[in-house]
Amino acid sequence: MQKQEGRKAILVASFGTTYRETCRATIEACENKIAESFPGYEIRRAFTSSIVRKILRERDNVIVDDTREALMKIKQDGFSEVIVQPLHIIPGEEYHDKILKPVGEFAGQFDKLTVGRPILAKQEDYKAAVEALKSQLPDLRQDQAVILMGHGSDHPANACYAMLQLILFDTVPNVYIANVEGYPELDDVIPKLKAAGLKEVFLMPFMLVAGDHAINDMAGEEEDSWKNTLVREGFEVSVYLHGLGENPAYRKIYAEHVRDCIERKGEPGR
Repeated sequence: MQKQEGRKAILVASFGTTYRETCRATIEACENKIAESFPGYEIRRAFTSSIVRKILRERDNVIVDDTREALMKIKQDGFSEVIVQPLHIIPGEEYHDKILKPVGEFAGQFDKLTVGRPILAKQEDYKAAVEALKSQLPDLRQDQAVILMGHGSDHPANACYAMLQLILFDTVPNVYIANVEGYPELDDVIPKLKAAGLKEVFLMPFMLVAGDHAINDMAGEEEDSWKNTLVREGFEVSVYLHGLGENPAYRKIYAEHVRDCIERKGEPGR
């Protein structure tokens, strides 16, 4: 298909979710924010998780493209300018292998092809993330804490959580990060809570969506859920089951990362 001068698209790429209402409240809400911020661009969707795409296809007969498939359709439809904006939190394995790598295969096939940053990338991104987080944090007493559930990774980008933790310590008291996969884990944080004399904990996902990890691993009724583990350790526990995509301040961050791409501050397609 011949490229049509002036046709511009934003491909919003996320891990995805199989929860319909959660998708509307987070992923779709982010897409809508980006659409209203950049009315000259057509919004397309990609999910990087093959498991999520398979479930949606088999359960709901809903087809969602991966990054490569979505870019191929955008190319076939004649777009000349494309921005790929991930809704991921860190520039980890999903970002590199399932966004940057397929984007690189299309280098030179559009007049402009750029990739936006996830939530945590540049130094200023961390401060923006903390400011956005403040809008959903409770007013904490001295004996209360918030534990943010991150996904975590064995990728070097897992260090992003450590940098965020340091900025949180400098900015807001008693807010800790623990990961499902990767340091620090919940067992690393519990001794710190006890040493600080904290008695009550608010659990909050630091993920785009409040999906399986938040619903089951964090807040579930299984014996080894974070909620029940903390209760056994003597803490009073409350749960906040909302993903970052439900927070307008985080949706604004994603839109600003798109704006950086438009102003050529994104990562060029390789």
